[in-house]
Amino acid sequence: MKGHNVKTNSVVSPTKIEEYYRKHRDEFTSKEQIKLRMIMISGHKDTANAPAQKELAEEVLGKLASGAEFEQIAQMYSEDSTKDNGGDWGWIEHKTLAEPLEKFAFNMPVGRISNIIDYAGNYYILMVEDKHGGSTKSLNEVRADIEKKLVQEEAQAIQEKWLASLRQKAYIKTF
Repeated sequence: MKGHNVKTNSVVSPTKIEEYYRKHRDEFTSKEQIKLRMIMISGHKDTANAPAQKELAEEVLGKLASGAEFEQIAQMYSEDSTKDNGGDWGWIEHKTLAEPLEKFAFNMPVGRISNIIDYAGNYYILMVEDKHGGSTKSLNEVRADIEKKLVQEEAQAIQEKWLASLRQKAYIKTF
């Protein structure tokens, strides 16, 4: 009965497809991610010892600049929870790190080691191992998906309208 009364027009105009693509562009954009390693040296341990902590951060950066492996240096010097993994944070998206650190991390080229970042009394050294995402699929790539979605939405709307008309015409008597 539904199939007889709910007929859908299975053709969606190209302008509707293009309009949907423009309005919902974020649906077709993959999230930008980076594979991050980080060394954190606390500057809060002892306020009298803060200059020594800064010197330690500079020494660590010097070792990295002279070719030391980031992973090994992180295991020796880092004071955050990823120390045992060589400072590996894995793949992260925006809003994972504090804003100043995120700004540095997402703007760094792959393979480059950052300078010392002084944030919230701690010293950070970052390295981005890889990046992916942040790209938007073209309209041609997603045209079929959009058309399918719009046809389904139209069929749903027609079915809802048909059911509403049935409810309006129905007479229900309770005893």
